[in-house]
Amino acid sequence: MTKPGLRVIAGSLRGVRLSVPPESITRPLADRVKESLFSVLGVRMGTLSELPPIEVLDLFAGSGSIGIEALSRGAARCVFVERDGRAARVLRANLAHCGLNDRTALLCENAWSMRPPEANDPTGFGLIFVDPPYRDSTDANRVVDLLDRLAARLAARGTIVYRHGGRLQMPEQTPGGLFCCDQRTWRKMHVMLFERAADDV
Repeated sequence: MTKPGLRVIAGSLRGVRLSVPPESITRPLADRVKESLFSVLGVRMGTLSELPPIEVLDLFAGSGSIGIEALSRGAARCVFVERDGRAARVLRANLAHCGLNDRTALLCENAWSMRPPEANDPTGFGLIFVDPPYRDSTDANRVVDLLDRLAARLAARGTIVYRHGGRLQMPEQTPGGLFCCDQRTWRKMHVMLFERAADDV
């Protein structure tokens, strides 16, 4: 059973309540962590707490709260990927509740093995969120393979945000010309930000 448990914290949808799947399925971000993360992204993109009108890809999307927050803050479009049927039903309901059906797409596929979708924008996705279950996020080879495939869908100055539980040792530069440009820790949650190396931009 779902219940209202999250809210959009900034932008055009500020204050709108979102439903969440059962806790055993997803790990929703606390408001303060979400605000800190988007502040980091806003500084990197030069838009403060807002986002430019980029396309977003949200993998392991759960309730959709991160992608919805991005849309509320100015992103143009978001593609959500969530294979769990229960979570996908909640996500679909949240998109309808927020009036975002015309700016979104939902793919019920396995993000680890699927061919990453293409953005409508020919330059690629400006922001990609990757938030797998912690139990699946410690295999560096698996993560590198996913990032390598996502790199082909990332805009030249785009950012990949990878959330994990802290037991992950990544190489300094991954295939696909990506490198870790920033790392943040909020209690037990760790976030790595990846961009393209300068020679690949």
